[in-house]
Amino acid sequence: MKYEDVMEYMECKVNKLGSVPGLDSIRELLNRMGNPQDALTFIHVAGTNGKGSVSTLIANALSANGYKVGRYISPIISEYRERIQINNRMISKNAVTEGLSDIYDICTAMEADGLSHPTAFEIETALGFQYFKNKKCDYVVLETGMGGTLDATNIVKNTKLCVFTSVSMDHMAVLGDTLTEIASNKAGILKSGCKAVSGLQCEEVLKILKEAAEALNVPFTAVEKGDMKCGRQSLKGQKISYKGYKQVDVPLLGSFQAENAALALEALIVLQKDGLKLKEDKIRKGFMDSEWPARFEILSKKPYVIADGAHNEDAVKKLMETVRFYFTNQRIIYIMGVLKDKDYTPMIQESVALAEYIFTVTSPNKERALPAFELAKIIREYNPNVTASDSVEEALEMARLMAGDDGVVLAFGSLSYMGKLRACFERERK
Repeated sequence: MKYEDVMEYMECKVNKLGSVPGLDSIRELLNRMGNPQDALTFIHVAGTNGKGSVSTLIANALSANGYKVGRYISPIISEYRERIQINNRMISKNAVTEGLSDIYDICTAMEADGLSHPTAFEIETALGFQYFKNKKCDYVVLETGMGGTLDATNIVKNTKLCVFTSVSMDHMAVLGDTLTEIASNKAGILKSGCKAVSGLQCEEVLKILKEAAEALNVPFTAVEKGDMKCGRQSLKGQKISYKGYKQVDVPLLGSFQAENAALALEALIVLQKDGLKLKEDKIRKGFMDSEWPARFEILSKKPYVIADGAHNEDAVKKLMETVRFYFTNQRIIYIMGVLKDKDYTPMIQESVALAEYIFTVTSPNKERALPAFELAKIIREYNPNVTASDSVEEALEMARLMAGDDGVVLAFGSLSYMGKLRACFERERK
C-alpha cells in the first residue's frame, strides 16, 4: 500500500466508524501486534483544557535534557502525522504507510473472526505505540482523547506519572452530566505504582482526584495558587515563578498558560524526586522552545489575527479574560465555528458582548459541523452583528477588512477549522 492508499482507508472506511468508548477492541488489536505499549514508559495526561500545552512543556523539557520523548497528540491541527511525534519530529510518511498497512491486515483478520473493526482513534493509538517502541523512546507523553477510564490510551500499564489538567464540562454525552462524573472518568487513568499531579481545580474535582489516588495508594500533589507568581506578560511571552523555579520564560500566551506552566513544572519536580535526572537550565530551554499551534497563536499583525481552539465554556471564559488583558479598548472582530455536538450556547453567551462583529464558518468536519448559517442564527439572539460566511477564507478576508490595521481578529470555537485558517497565512508567506 502507498501513503495515499492508507489515508484513503482511514478516511473512507475507518473514520466513518466514529468513536466507540471501551478497551476490548484496542486490547485485541494490540494483542495481535505483540503489545508494543508494554515496552514503553508513559506520562499520561488527562483533562478538559490544557492537555496539549502541558504535554508540550513537559515533553520539551525532557527532550532538552537528552531524553528521546514520544508524544501522542489529540486532536491535530493541520497534518495527520502531527499526532505521533518524537522530539518534535513527526512520524514519517513511510512509517505511517508501513504501520497502517500491517494494522489493516490485522483489522481485516479481526473482522473475519467476527470482531468489530477498530476505530480510527484505536488504530492511531496502536500505530503510535508501535512507532515509539521501534524508535526506543525513553518516555512517551500520552494525551487521552476523551475522558480516561474507557479511552483507548488507557490500555497502557507502565504509567510513571498521571497529569490532570483543568477539568470542566465537556463531552457530557459520553463522560457524564456532572463535574463529579467527568472528573471520575478522567481519574480512571490512575494506576497502582504511578504518581499523580493536578493543576488548579475547583474543590469538587480536586476531591474526586484525591480520593481516586488514595484508593490506589498513588502519591498525589496539586498545584496551589500561592506557589505560583506571574511576572511580565506581553504579546511576546510571559514569565512565571513556581516553587524553586524563578522567572521561567514561557512563550505560550494567555493567563491560562501560566497555570499550565506551573502544572508542567510540578510534574517535572515529581519526576525529579522519583529519580529522573533533569537540569534546570535545560528545563528552561525546553520551555522557551515550546510552541503550540492555535492556542492564542498570533498569525499576523496589522491587524492582529489570533487563533485559539477554545471549544467549551471554561476555555472560552479564560480566552475572553486574556483578550481583555492584551487588547483593552480595541475593536474585536470574531470568526467563530463550532461542532454541533458541543454545548455551544454557553460559549456564545460568554463571548458575544466583546465582539463588534462576528463571522461564522462551517467546520471541515462534515459529520460534526454546525453549519455557519445555523450558528449565525443562534448568535443573532445575543448579538445582531453577525454574518454567515461561505468559507474560512471569506470570513478571514472580511474580518481583516473590518478590523483595519488597529483592530483584532479573534478566531475560536473549535480546533477543527484552525488548519484551514493557518493555511491561509502559510500561502501568504510563500
